[in-house]
Amino acid sequence: MLDWGPELAQDLAASESREWLCTNGIGGFASGTIASVLTRRYHGLLVAALAPPLGRTLLVAKVEETAEYLGEARALSANRWASRAVEPRGDRAIERWRLEGTSPVWIYAVGAARLEKRIWMEQGANTTYVRYALERARGPLTLTLAVLVNYRDYHGATRGDGWRMRVEPVPHGVRVLAFDGASPVLLLALGAEATPAHTWYEGFRLAREEERGLESQEDHLHAATFRATLEPGAPWALVLSAEAAPTLDGEEARRRRLAHEEELGARWGRVVASPAPPWIGRLVLAADQFLVRRPVGEDPDGASVIAGYHWFGDWGRDTMVSLAGLTLATGRPELARRILTTYARLVDRGMLPNRFPDAGPAPEYTSVDAALWYVEAVRAYVEATGDRESLARLWP
Repeated sequence: MLDWGPELAQDLAASESREWLCTNGIGGFASGTIASVLTRRYHGLLVAALAPPLGRTLLVAKVEETAEYLGEARALSANRWASRAVEPRGDRAIERWRLEGTSPVWIYAVGAARLEKRIWMEQGANTTYVRYALERARGPLTLTLAVLVNYRDYHGATRGDGWRMRVEPVPHGVRVLAFDGASPVLLLALGAEATPAHTWYEGFRLAREEERGLESQEDHLHAATFRATLEPGAPWALVLSAEAAPTLDGEEARRRRLAHEEELGARWGRVVASPAPPWIGRLVLAADQFLVRRPVGEDPDGASVIAGYHWFGDWGRDTMVSLAGLTLATGRPELARRILTTYARLVDRGMLPNRFPDAGPAPEYTSVDAALWYVEAVRAYVEATGDRESLARLWP
């Protein structure tokens, strides 16, 4: 487990340079910094894969959080603005930060109270959960959350400039429609007061984009405010989703996430010859974040490998080079077979797709050595499994 105390968490230079990532197995992700300062155009609580595993679209940028306890209000978020000012300074409220499995976890100090926040995504769905739990307190704590949304290609940048989204109340929250034909975005929570809003927050400064020489300012729309009262021992979750009917029970969703990660550990445990250090287990969980579903034709169970985060899609060469380590070494040979079968369906004149573009269905055949790596990946699969029956399908 990665675990940092206030010596890092309250050091802004350190906490905004360290990033976290959650994924959903279909190409979508959530990502940000420990400080909660947005430093990349790729940061957001919900970057949905609207055409899995691509079509990545920033839908929810972040949540501006304020906690009130025994009459004391404290901001929990932080922003770096175009003026270069940093306001508010919620990073100073961070007492600890850790990574549990694949979930980033913050502990905030609000007076004498301690508030835990953790984030994860639903496996196989464009849904993010932000769960809050009052860990130590003599009474209730009130949370006020301003949810900031967007709707753009994840490589882009947005200026509000009069853009009017449709924001309407629905049971347990708010529905946002960026424009006619857009995918609706649901902002939901049980046991909270939800109020629609429509105010552009202008001039977020993205430091990493500035370093890259790219557009480094962006606007996000405040679309909803949630107000919830937390009692000790009673966690509460905010649900951010592009799905039609996401689960609103955060504890049920968390159990599914934990079960998924426990299954990954169990599969790896069955192929490890001797006890391994704990950090290897973290690599097994990290490996899973690159494995995604890629439907091909009439096969909904196709699979592939994201070449890297944040801005890569799935690349044929990278998939074949990494296949043995991501799947065979982690006890997932059936996934290796699915990936190889997916690419076998796409062979064209002896070549494998090297890249699937973000826009358009046609893959790009721009690599000679991807096919050679495919041969090596098939060899590794057959050697590890003894599955010669699949060779007829995998050998074009």
